[in-house]
Amino acid sequence: MPDITIHFTGADVNLQPLNAFVLVSKTIACFTFTSVPNFAIYENVAHMNFSVERDTDVQTVSFNAIELDETTANHGKSPSTSSPPPPPGYCFIIIRRNKDGPLSKGSAVRKHLSLLSSVKPSEHNAKDSMVYSYTKSFNAFAAKLSKDEAQKLMELDEVVSVFPNRYHKLHTTKSWDFIGFPQTAKRHLKLERDGSLHSQTASRMMDLVLHPINGKEHATIFEISRDATNFNVDHSCSWTAFIELNSKVVGAKYFKLDGNPDPADILSPVDVDGHGTHTSSTLAGNLVPNASLYGLANGTARGAVPSARIATYKVCWVSSGCADMDILAAMDDAISDGVDVISISIGGATEDFATDSISVGAFHALKKGIITVASGGNEGPSLGSVSNYSPWLLTVAASGINRQFRSAVKLGNGKSLLGIGINTFGSKETFYPIVSGADVAINAESKELARFCYDNTLNPAKVKGRIVYCLLGELGADSIVKGIGGVGIVLESEKYLDTALIFMAPATMVNMTVGETVDKYIHSTGSPSAVIYKSHEVKVSAPFVASFSSRGPNAGSQHVLKPDIAAPGVDILAAYTLMNSLTGLKGDNQHSKFTLMSGTSMAAPHVAGVAAYVKSFHPTWTPAAIKSAIMTTAKPMSPRVNKDAEFAYGAGQLNPTRAINPGLIYDMDEMTYIQFLCHEGYSGPSIAHLIGKKSVNCSSMLPGFGYDALNYPSMQLNMIKGKRKTVGVFTRRVTNVGPPSVYNSTIKAPKGVVITVNPKSLIFTRSLQKRSFKVVVTAKPAASAAFTVLSASLVWKSTGHAVRSPIVIYSLQD
Repeated sequence: MPDITIHFTGADVNLQPLNAFVLVSKTIACFTFTSVPNFAIYENVAHMNFSVERDTDVQTVSFNAIELDETTANHGKSPSTSSPPPPPGYCFIIIRRNKDGPLSKGSAVRKHLSLLSSVKPSEHNAKDSMVYSYTKSFNAFAAKLSKDEAQKLMELDEVVSVFPNRYHKLHTTKSWDFIGFPQTAKRHLKLERDGSLHSQTASRMMDLVLHPINGKEHATIFEISRDATNFNVDHSCSWTAFIELNSKVVGAKYFKLDGNPDPADILSPVDVDGHGTHTSSTLAGNLVPNASLYGLANGTARGAVPSARIATYKVCWVSSGCADMDILAAMDDAISDGVDVISISIGGATEDFATDSISVGAFHALKKGIITVASGGNEGPSLGSVSNYSPWLLTVAASGINRQFRSAVKLGNGKSLLGIGINTFGSKETFYPIVSGADVAINAESKELARFCYDNTLNPAKVKGRIVYCLLGELGADSIVKGIGGVGIVLESEKYLDTALIFMAPATMVNMTVGETVDKYIHSTGSPSAVIYKSHEVKVSAPFVASFSSRGPNAGSQHVLKPDIAAPGVDILAAYTLMNSLTGLKGDNQHSKFTLMSGTSMAAPHVAGVAAYVKSFHPTWTPAAIKSAIMTTAKPMSPRVNKDAEFAYGAGQLNPTRAINPGLIYDMDEMTYIQFLCHEGYSGPSIAHLIGKKSVNCSSMLPGFGYDALNYPSMQLNMIKGKRKTVGVFTRRVTNVGPPSVYNSTIKAPKGVVITVNPKSLIFTRSLQKRSFKVVVTAKPAASAAFTVLSASLVWKSTGHAVRSPIVIYSLQD
């Protein structure tokens, strides 16, 4: 092991590392530093990789150091006041035309600076405004520009597109058993171990074993060792005071290209609020018996592929969210590092496939055989709210499993009422006075807002020692009530309740009917009282699509059904960080190694884990083939239970064990997607930028076949307003991945829809043989409905296989 001396630039300290090691397979070192009062290490450009040559006796590494105030130093965070002010102008991402073909990193950077210099006063100004050059998978750069400068760049022939650096947000275990994926499921453990999973749900994806207090905090989930060899990802860590790589976490990087520390975060891959820890352990956590949240959801916690390894890329920050330029940089690195699966629980920001950072990154991943799984969003149940629309993304909706967490409240008159919520506090049958927020307002002017228990609207003297009944406004009312001496809270919600929130005080959330009962009781007696009991688990009918899960139709293309698949995303138990309380609210002192979370963020790693599981059996399959296997083997869900039908759940509920043996697959290559983009009306330069080619000429290219120009596992027909009937002809081609078989078609269609398939039977005499067929869908629009969604399906059946494709017919009236 080399002797490493660390020199801090701008600080009169030299440190010997407490723990320095070099991974055998790569010349990358990660360090753990001794504590230095009031100093923290940061890098203000992008991310830090520390390289140490194995045959070098001594290596010097220089860092920047900044002095911290006392409060921030105690938490290892860099204060925003210590960071240099950003240069004037906005951040833009500039996509350069690929007229030169592949370039070396140095050549690409020079080309980018040359372009930038053409709109800047000098080369010096150009260098100062350059933020980042994407040189691995993309020909692009990020720079600080005025709007005029951005417009001038856009007018250059060498530039394909210029778009602003947008900010995204995160889409914030028994679940595996519920979807039929037991611990005893057939596995290829060696291939699981040899593959890698890239989990890119940002800062919330980064805690893992990166806990700053105790490196073995999650040892039961992420095995601590230094056996990270025989793996193709670039073993690197980008902030070292807290990180120890191991056989589970083989790489950790962070990306914050503006270089400004976030006062609420840590400029490192470390997870400060638990989102990433939770999603990563859902995907690839080891088996942990007796996992629970204070006794709730007790059982064995595990990921889909416990033997798999994870490389983490932090791109989201507590204060600012997830920047396009950081997402692109992380995906650029992940593709270069050679990951096998990308899981990203971040919302797409635009319906333009060519300028959405996740869409662009996922396409370049696709070219390298990497499947990208993305969350569909938490904006439901509004129609058209789904995000991550691209057909090369596997987009996931959130479904509920057969349990919910209920918290009962008993009134002084003996009536017991049931609400929903995660409340870990024992009651001991102690009754407390209960009041309405509107009755304990701090003054008359605040009475209306006090109904919602907003901050600074309640009278502390009238709240102290009491339970408060409030209408649900903003989350955090329990923190406000507890902070001024209240002992509990009953929240009334207008929304349908299918997701339990965690509370920091005895609390429950009730519907409007129950809320009215509570309110009437409070005002019916001179001394109303109540007790709130600890939450308990109840059985419910499932699966169902969560009310928060975003719905289709796809805003990016009327030809592509989104979401693609549904997976458990409600009240999911998984690992959590000890750096954050369970609620993250002021005054909450609850901490746990496990917690329950809900969101499509939780659903996406379920699907990413199954994608890795499928890939372990079929390592040569393309991303489209893996996606097809997952979609065509899904368990159908009921449109009677979920009124938005396929716009809520896509192909249906994830079915892991069937996905490894789908029988037939709908495969697609890069050319299919190019034909689709031409069919959608994208320009040649936009497509060229997206796919990384010199040029694309749609007019000289063979058009894609059929209504949608895709070979997608689902079909979607938009009924044209004003037409007596709409006809869609879908051309599909399937590949036999099973034994020689005969498949016969079965059509299910609702009234008013006629579907035919030709031929009706497919005969395969060998494995990997391909067969084509056409599906003709004829539909008449509904007479009066403002919105219509009709569910149909095509199933190819053989002995031992059923390959199902959903067919959706819909209309949206003005």
